[in-house]
Amino acid sequence: MERMNRRVFGRAAGLSTALCWALMGAAAAAPEQPPNIVVIFLDDSGWSDFEPFGSPGYATPNVEKLAKEGRRFDNFYVPQAICSASRAALLTGCYPGRTKVFGAHRPRQRGLSPKFATVAEVLKTQGYTTGAFGKWHCGDQPDTRPPARGFDESSGLMYSNDMWRFGRSPGAAERYAEFPLQFWKNGEITIEDVTPDHQRMLTTWYAEHAVDFIQRNKDEPFFLYVPHTMPHVPLYCSEKFLGKSGAGLYGDVMMEIDWSVGEITAALKESGVEDNTLVIFTSDNGPWLTYGDHAGKTPWREGKQTSFDGGLRNACVMKFPRSIDAGTTSAQIISSLDFLPTFAHLAGAELPGNPVDGKNVWSLITGETGAKNPHDYYPFSWGNQFQGVISGDGRWKFHLKHEYRTVIEGGKDGRRGKIETKLIEQSLFDLQADPYEKVNVIERYPKIAEQLEGYTKRHRERFFSKSGN
Repeated sequence: MERMNRRVFGRAAGLSTALCWALMGAAAAAPEQPPNIVVIFLDDSGWSDFEPFGSPGYATPNVEKLAKEGRRFDNFYVPQAICSASRAALLTGCYPGRTKVFGAHRPRQRGLSPKFATVAEVLKTQGYTTGAFGKWHCGDQPDTRPPARGFDESSGLMYSNDMWRFGRSPGAAERYAEFPLQFWKNGEITIEDVTPDHQRMLTTWYAEHAVDFIQRNKDEPFFLYVPHTMPHVPLYCSEKFLGKSGAGLYGDVMMEIDWSVGEITAALKESGVEDNTLVIFTSDNGPWLTYGDHAGKTPWREGKQTSFDGGLRNACVMKFPRSIDAGTTSAQIISSLDFLPTFAHLAGAELPGNPVDGKNVWSLITGETGAKNPHDYYPFSWGNQFQGVISGDGRWKFHLKHEYRTVIEGGKDGRRGKIETKLIEQSLFDLQADPYEKVNVIERYPKIAEQLEGYTKRHRERFFSKSGN
């Protein structure tokens, strides 16, 4: 009897072990859930506004922590240094010259054409839930608002916070009386006429909506886009940060943005999705230097509204514990144009039917040995004027002859300073040796200049000829 019991027990143990191995094998073979993706996109932030990119004189522990846990990218670019053009490029992966979204759109402008798919629409094909909380600025018509462009949930302003009747510019009250600045939520207006008291709460509201979105959607893949209104002027922050930085209102605003980053990353951790979430933190363009003490700082030449690196080159951090080594830095050039195809790759989604100019740069983001940028060049422009290209390896920058605005006296307390218009001749800069674009080396490297000039000629003919540039 005892012998029989031992045989039965042995068979049961064997079956149990086999079942265990089978289950383990099935688990190992099961495909990983596509990663969640979070993009935190500031408005007019300077390169040096956060640790570890600069020493701003106020605390930014959450961005610094994000960089320690992820990778810092020192050569991240946008194709045009202003609101609508930069946002449309991120959302579609298309050149401004292709979408014809230039500059900063005013109320009731058409915005981004629905014929260009957004990253939210692409990710929804793979079952992603999508949310956008912040400044949209890609069209305020029924078919160009977030609910019509692939976002399941949304809240925020349709355009910049200075496009309102409380503005200091001459005629602002009359200009925006017919089109008051409104706060929208899920396709409905919840605040008909935004006031200064409302603006003080924008960063807090965006953070709260983002955290709530994460908590409710933690069990399925999600795409969260947080395009902050701040630090675009006029500057506002809540009472909990007002006067706390010791560095003026701009410092207070940046500390609150840093707090919002902490709220979002904490929600990811508490929801158990931190390890399977790609977080990207960057800005739409560089600082609006004409506002002086209400603007950020950058080490690069010029700032917003120019095609110099002070306008186009932004601080960027990415964290993804599964694939990105913590505490690392990348000098590889990448662009916001590359987000859509890279996210599609991560999600296993097909690219949309319309042309897409960005490329999948995941191998560059993860630091794969030998990875090279797939672009011959990245174009840059101002408004509907094409102004040049950066080589695909990020070393060379070729400017066509063009005018630009430079600040001669920064403003104070939210008022504009003084600017003047200057002219740059056709120029070649070696960004590796001269990241500040000071020395024109076009005569020293004629073959490089000829190659990049060829790119500019073809790009202008293809994307800008109809606008006469």
